[in-house]
Amino acid sequence: MQTEELSGVVDRIIYHNEENGFTVFVLNTSRSHTALVKGHTPTLHAGEQVQVKGAWIVHPKFGKQFEAEQCSISLPTSALGIQKYLASGMIKGIGPVYAEKLVKKFGDKALEVIDKTPYRLHEVPGIGPKRVERIIAAWEDQKEISHIMVFLQEKDISPAYAAKIYKKYGMQSISVLHENPYRLADDIWGVGFKIADQIARNMGFALDSQKRISSGILYALSQETSNGNLYAQLDELKEKAVTLLELDQVEDSAHKMKCALHDLYNSDRIKLISHDENHFVGLALHYHSERGVANHIKQLIAHKSTLHFDIDAIYDQLRTSKDIALNEDQQRGILTCLQQKVTIITGGPGTGKTTLIKKLLSVLEDNKVTYKLAAPTGRAAKRITESTRRNASTLHRLLEFDVSTMRFKHNEQNALDLQLLIIDEASMIDIFLAHGVLKALPYHAHILLIGDIDQLPSVGAGNFLNDLIESEKVPTIRLTQIFRQAENSLIIQNAHRINKGEFPAFSLPDTKRDFIYIKEEQPENVRSHLERIYAKLGNKSDSVVLVPMNRGAVGTVALNHALQEILNPAEGEKHLVYGGTTFKIGDKVMQIRNNYDKIIFNGDIGIIEEINQSERSMVVCFSNQLVTYESTELDELVLAYAISIHKSQGSEFDTVIIPLFMQHFMLLQRNLIYTAITRAKKLCILIGQPKAIAMGINNNKGVSRNTFLKEFLINNLQCR
Repeated sequence: MQTEELSGVVDRIIYHNEENGFTVFVLNTSRSHTALVKGHTPTLHAGEQVQVKGAWIVHPKFGKQFEAEQCSISLPTSALGIQKYLASGMIKGIGPVYAEKLVKKFGDKALEVIDKTPYRLHEVPGIGPKRVERIIAAWEDQKEISHIMVFLQEKDISPAYAAKIYKKYGMQSISVLHENPYRLADDIWGVGFKIADQIARNMGFALDSQKRISSGILYALSQETSNGNLYAQLDELKEKAVTLLELDQVEDSAHKMKCALHDLYNSDRIKLISHDENHFVGLALHYHSERGVANHIKQLIAHKSTLHFDIDAIYDQLRTSKDIALNEDQQRGILTCLQQKVTIITGGPGTGKTTLIKKLLSVLEDNKVTYKLAAPTGRAAKRITESTRRNASTLHRLLEFDVSTMRFKHNEQNALDLQLLIIDEASMIDIFLAHGVLKALPYHAHILLIGDIDQLPSVGAGNFLNDLIESEKVPTIRLTQIFRQAENSLIIQNAHRINKGEFPAFSLPDTKRDFIYIKEEQPENVRSHLERIYAKLGNKSDSVVLVPMNRGAVGTVALNHALQEILNPAEGEKHLVYGGTTFKIGDKVMQIRNNYDKIIFNGDIGIIEEINQSERSMVVCFSNQLVTYESTELDELVLAYAISIHKSQGSEFDTVIIPLFMQHFMLLQRNLIYTAITRAKKLCILIGQPKAIAMGINNNKGVSRNTFLKEFLINNLQCR
């Protein structure tokens, strides 16, 4: 194909993918000629003057198109082009109305006025001081972002990252990239090592650059964290880093790897732990978090309590209480947490954990004890508030995260004002949140951790609750008796059957039919089952489809697309397209990272309330909290009609639908199925192959995690 050049003014954008920069647009090459252009470009706006290099192709469906390989932008010079450019919404504070007013007042000098003499904007009717400030700030941002976009384009990097880089580093963006582009992987969410490495390589960083090898090692360790591990075996880490960095092509790569590890160790970026004749490497932050948890637990246990109770009188009260009947294990649980500084209570569904909490609160209030109720997620906190009729908060809100310092306000210097902290769904707490909680707990206080140890471990790294139990340093009470009112639920009966390695039952005497099994051998038939289920389902809003994985025909991505068509099919409504996902008003969405600026956290579920197509932003409602997302933040959201079982921890839904097939075999295990079923309050529908379900139930090995909290508590294991 012959390479050609076209130049002209962008008439309109037909499609733009924020994630990879792929754009389809109409280019006015003259007054009477237009061209349909497609290719990976910087972010374009109507009215901009562009030059594209590429070749003409004939698409079988859409006809003649120009396929651009390069695209450069210059500001429009004609009055009409400037008006289109300003009307596109690229400068906040200027829309179509003010674009027309500005061009009417200043003609083809409008952009020059904004850039050189912005005080003259006051001459335009309706533009006040606040709007002028917004326009000036947006213009400066856009100039710098454009500069970064051009720089990244020269390095063959998607323009989608430019705004994120500028938001993080501001005017220092280019100098940071020149000094050490590998910082992007640490500093900017969504920019992993591979993107940073691509930028660095295009900027001339060598394959065996010390900064590259060090960054690759840290990235390999961070990948371990995403699997729940806090440490990696040294030899395995080296192998993964060599493969990642392609160092098998580099001479003396073993020596260079050793030098990089020494540099990271000497600069206190990593720690080395030797245990059972094996060597483990972990990030210093992870080591200090786990070591800190162990130290605080020991200090809590050693420190004298300021609480004093008449235990005999309370025991008599618990034993003879008529309003809330407790079994012996529940009574022992309450008495233990009143006498011990740290207590764990664990049990499955229907074993009376909530009843225990309600009676404990009554005892605490009778004895004038100051306490706080908390849970790791908003949905879990809401549930405990509803069941106890006492206020409960998320742990993040309890600790009060300070965005200015990126730390919790409550810590060793500013402890929580309480005598007893009760945390529900404690199996969800990762090591970092555990460290934050324990730092904020005064040493005289008690802490009660309540959870179901048979569920999946925390989504975040570490194995806090399980390691604590296995250390045997903390009193642990296990609730096993299923209460009579829970016995008539097939959901609860089957949860316990699965936990014992038994296949679920689909009808039992004197039980509600709240558990349904649909045998299905073909994954592609799941959609038709979902259509029939949702056609009959009353409360569709409090329902969810839970699956083991994100990819595949029965993964969250494919199912969310299908469920959006079933549950929110409205065409022509306002929408935004990002990374292959179409977001529409009314869609259920989930936050997939902790965002401390917005006080919205990984796993929070909300509904899209508003969409602004011109500014590519939207407003999501999370439990009555309205949160705005700019275009650069849309990668923090995914559709949430279907979510992974891991992400469902701490939540409950009226209806839970669980498709399980052999394509999930890598993840099928007993605690995964158990966790999914225990998310259902009123109805659980299991769809899938008997072989896949049986495989999961029979697999009770679980996945071990590389953690050392147990060893830190038992024998004070030290790093080297």
